[in-house]
Amino acid sequence: MRPVTEAGVNSILESAKEFGIKDPIHIRQKKDGSLHLLAGGHRLAVSLIKPQHLLQDELVRKVAGYGIALSEQVSRFLGHTFDDIGGFEALLAQEYGATVGGKKGNKTLMTHDGLFKVTVQVADYIDFGPELQTAKELLDECMNEWAAGARDELRMIVTRAFNTDKPGKVNRSEIFMLLRLEIEDPRWKAAMQAIRDAMRIVGSKSYVRLYRRDTQDAPWQPITIDLARG
Repeated sequence: MRPVTEAGVNSILESAKEFGIKDPIHIRQKKDGSLHLLAGGHRLAVSLIKPQHLLQDELVRKVAGYGIALSEQVSRFLGHTFDDIGGFEALLAQEYGATVGGKKGNKTLMTHDGLFKVTVQVADYIDFGPELQTAKELLDECMNEWAAGARDELRMIVTRAFNTDKPGKVNRSEIFMLLRLEIEDPRWKAAMQAIRDAMRIVGSKSYVRLYRRDTQDAPWQPITIDLARG
């Protein structure tokens, strides 16, 4: 392991400055020229810090610096993408009185040769109002009356939909699973209507996805920007 040197510490500082990280490890130089690190309000001589710990600090800050720069670049990319698509839609609206996409804002744009496409998908954030409690009571009535006649998988769906780790929360995916079931009992139908009435759209978020393919009959391949899937 190489010893800690002033040059090594300065290397950390220079790497950090390159990415706009100011005073990354709180190093101070005393009048006698010795370097000290401030951590948790305590001053510690750099010469007393294990070399591997300073190397680890240098590594992490270097990687984090690249990550910060990349994150900012992705944010700028998304901003420019939405601006460009918005400008294109404004042009179409001016020219033809119509825009791209459906009522919810979902849209697909494609190159003339059919080898690249950009999709914009709008996802709604859904919350549930007090009608959901009425739906639960109706479903409980159904489960209790059907007793042994109810399928185990149906009971599991109902249980998972309303039993969660956090009070007042529900399992949205299981709630939507209930809505897809076709059951003729009037109480079940009333419960499903109560669930629909309970739904509130409290916000939305737009997602951009990019795709490419080598030929027009080839399957689309996503252009991945997700760090976890890169």
